[in-house]
Amino acid sequence: MGNSPRKDVFAVTGMACAACAGSVESMIASLPGVSSASVNYAGANVYVIYDPDSITPSEFAKSVESIGYGLIIEEENLNEKLEEIQFKHFKELKRKLYVAGIFTIPVFIMSMFHIIHIENKNWILLILSLPVILFSGSEFYLNAWKQAKHRMVNMDTLVALSTGIAFMFSTINTIFPGIFLSAGLEPHVYFESATVIIAFILAGKFLEERSKSKASSVIRSLMGLQPKNLTVSREGAEIEIPLSMVTPGDQVMVRPGDRIPVDGVVESGDSYIDESMISGEPLPMFKVNGANVFAGTLNMKGNLMIIAAKTGKNTLLAGIIAMVQEAQSAKPPIQKLADKIAAVFVPIVLALSALTFIIWWVFGPQPSVTYAFLTTISVLIIACPCALGLATPTALMAGIGRGASQGILIRNAANLETACKVNAVIFDKTGTLTTGKPVVTKSEWFRQDETLKQLLYSIEKRSGHPLAYAVASLFEGMQMLPVDNFEDVPGKGVKASCQNYSCLVGNKTLMIENGISVPTDSDVDNSVFFACNKGIVAGFSIEDTLRENAVEAVSKLQKEGIEVFMLTGDKEATALLMAEKAGIRNYFAGVLPVDKNHFVKDLRQKGYRVAMVGDGINDSAAMAEADLGIAMATGSDIALESAGIILMKGDLRAVAEAISLSKITVRIIRQNFFWAFFYNIIAIPIAAGALYPFTGFLLSPMIAGAAMAMSSVTVVLNSLRLKRVNL
Repeated sequence: MGNSPRKDVFAVTGMACAACAGSVESMIASLPGVSSASVNYAGANVYVIYDPDSITPSEFAKSVESIGYGLIIEEENLNEKLEEIQFKHFKELKRKLYVAGIFTIPVFIMSMFHIIHIENKNWILLILSLPVILFSGSEFYLNAWKQAKHRMVNMDTLVALSTGIAFMFSTINTIFPGIFLSAGLEPHVYFESATVIIAFILAGKFLEERSKSKASSVIRSLMGLQPKNLTVSREGAEIEIPLSMVTPGDQVMVRPGDRIPVDGVVESGDSYIDESMISGEPLPMFKVNGANVFAGTLNMKGNLMIIAAKTGKNTLLAGIIAMVQEAQSAKPPIQKLADKIAAVFVPIVLALSALTFIIWWVFGPQPSVTYAFLTTISVLIIACPCALGLATPTALMAGIGRGASQGILIRNAANLETACKVNAVIFDKTGTLTTGKPVVTKSEWFRQDETLKQLLYSIEKRSGHPLAYAVASLFEGMQMLPVDNFEDVPGKGVKASCQNYSCLVGNKTLMIENGISVPTDSDVDNSVFFACNKGIVAGFSIEDTLRENAVEAVSKLQKEGIEVFMLTGDKEATALLMAEKAGIRNYFAGVLPVDKNHFVKDLRQKGYRVAMVGDGINDSAAMAEADLGIAMATGSDIALESAGIILMKGDLRAVAEAISLSKITVRIIRQNFFWAFFYNIIAIPIAAGALYPFTGFLLSPMIAGAAMAMSSVTVVLNSLRLKRVNL
């Protein structure tokens, strides 16, 4: 290996389950020159540490393609390529579900209800089942074959086994009914079992993919915060170039309303920059000559000329994205419980069916081959893991649907499994515990005059500062007066004249600089003063406010025995005030994004299962590092990408509800598995003919199919209880 290993993240296509992720991971990790490879199934990417002198990304792609998956290594137009692939996959899944639904309904009705006699019914059922098996269910059989080639089994193996056996047995009895008739047996068919299973599981996959698609690709589109083109000044001329061509030292022009394209230093001009996506601070920062600016932040007012210092992958924004991807991929993939069970259960069933055939063929009555075939088919049908295959998707469908009705978007099964174990919840302050918008919380007027209120409203409406919006909102609807000599005093406030009044609106510094004394006996923590003709007229306290139900949400978590923490980039005094209002004992102020990440790591090292609740880019790395990330739906794109659960309504009580829903859903999934196995433990020996030597009873495939259907119905009904449970 070389002395300087390289770290890269590549997009992976074609993965259908956690076992697929394991196959891709082991394939890349086995290549010479690769130190480690970690696949994030939810994010559909792989994080690779390798020696660029020994191996190239194109070799990764070839190895992954050899086992049926894809790896995108080109950076150019990556977003467009991934979106196109994901759109095609989702569209194809939707089409398969529609086809399965259209053909499964008549198959089910014709099979389960015998009121109307239909000639050649079995042939009609066979024809109606073919599109479901060959088109809608094709992915299950292909994936099962891929796994079999690598001596592995997973959820797709279970589905392919159960539906394939039911369909093939039914097809044989339809085309060659004489095989069983010659032995005095009825040639029953089970087309409805095969089609219903595929339709159900496709519905579960569709629901999961739809919920994931709402936030699945936004980490890649986050780089859209940086404009594709920008204007630079070179040799005295202004030219427009692609972002990829800018180099450190270039003079970059940034106009009002534009996002900063690179990390750099202001050379000329001044402006307010919204850096909340990086720092979490709700108020914009005033930038002047020599100030640092960062890629992705928003220039609100003035024109700036900045000197580029870091570009492309070297910017702070790109570093945060890389940290998120690394944190996500560093977690071992959570194997679905059904996949783990399948690895043991499927080989056992196949071995038992083979043993049944041999015993009946050697020791059974004549015609022994017929009895051997009959009992083997009964074992395979009754042991076909239909209930096992439905255990997870039906519970997920009910759980995800229940969550959606409560404003809780659950992205995948792994998040459900994780949420039920959480015993520590970390809240970001700005935009999560609070609204993230400054509002006037207190006001004090030293002179009561409606004209003065009109003056203040007219001046603040002219200003573009967020604090001005907060003050102006108090008087919305008032008549505006003409304002003269309006002057913005950067970082301090504004000056203006109106109707023979000389007015100032701004902070304490602006007042003192203009010889105006500030009252010291006021009950208001004055953030903004209003002065007319050298005298203070009013003062306003402006601060961020707690979200509605924040206190109740914190209390509910604490009653459940969950430790609650608050992290913020704000100052100590502001953090203390907000923590006391929310009822949070553990809080930390002045926290940078990297500090949040370290805080989560420390808690996890202490044995906590951590959920991080945030909304900004500055929270995303910590959310990815946590066992579970929970994002506000109004948050930044990268926060949504880092989250496993998204709160659609902004109601923080949903955090506790999500954890409760997780516990109930996982419990029901485990109950489903128990009943599926309990049924198999009893049914398989009977199907194999264990009672025949004592009672002469031999289970027919028809009864086996009915028993299999009943186990599936039990699982579905148990899952549907999720719609009625209290969270």
